[in-house]
Amino acid sequence: EVQLGESGGGLVQPGGSLRLSCVASGLAVDDYAIGWFRQAPGKEHEGVSCISNSDGSTYYADSVKGRFTISSDNAKNTVYLQMHSLKPGDTAVYYCAATHSYCSGLPRGYDIWGQGTQVTVSS
Repeated sequence: EVQLGESGGGLVQPGGSLRLSCVASGLAVDDYAIGWFRQAPGKEHEGVSCISNSDGSTYYADSVKGRFTISSDNAKNTVYLQMHSLKPGDTAVYYCAATHSYCSGLPRGYDIWGQGTQVTVSS
């Protein structure tokens, strides 16, 4: 069975850091583009970042550039999202998703999704 599983979310104070993990089973992350999305209450999915091992491309939303870093460990079949300088506006459920297509910040085209992990930034 093809699955993506996120972990690493939690409650953090503004300015803090978290590292999210997306572990893949039934698929090899180096065969896909893996994206991170987030959804805050009452809002639509927002593309946060993406990595494509096939061409080395990455994508970051303007709102997270310079604060978030995406990376991939193919041996562990895991994609990470390192988040620094977290703000209350980063509060959301974070999802990872996979697509055979190119790296994109749009949820359209991603056909495998994880269950999500909650990130709450609050003092």
